[in-house]
Amino acid sequence: MLPEKRSLMARIWSEMDDQIANYIRGKVLEIIIVGSVTFVTFSFFNLPYTALLSVLVGLSVLVPFIGAAIATLPVAAVAGFHFGLTESFAYVIIAYGIIQALDGNVLVPILFSEAVNLHPVSIILAVLFFGGIWGFWGIFFAIPLATLLKAIVTSWPMGLQSSS
Repeated sequence: MLPEKRSLMARIWSEMDDQIANYIRGKVLEIIIVGSVTFVTFSFFNLPYTALLSVLVGLSVLVPFIGAAIATLPVAAVAGFHFGLTESFAYVIIAYGIIQALDGNVLVPILFSEAVNLHPVSIILAVLFFGGIWGFWGIFFAIPLATLLKAIVTSWPMGLQSSS
């Protein structure tokens, strides 16, 4: 950028550096929470390969929405082969659906509002907005992009005041 705006860019860069580190810590915490809840739930149903499926479901949160859809296939396959088309199979699928719904609609907004200092509603709006513009990649990068916009907006007035 221009030399006279260097301090503004340094503030924005410093804020983004801190927020991206917080975002990564938040994602790791989300993986641990979702994986642990999945492990406890699948253990309750005596589902085979519980640990492996829990790791898969935990890691699936790295790819928003698509990861959950992809992880559903092995969960449904293992539950289907183990239980057949019984009530137990339905309970496992319903429990998995509840875990995914709570992750996407409750855990992510609350966890990342704390991690990157954004209101939960702004996180949901960012996912909807950027997802509407850029599809999958917009959803994937929604929280970092919202964090960047917040860093620019909060740093910009200070930059204008200091240059006056």
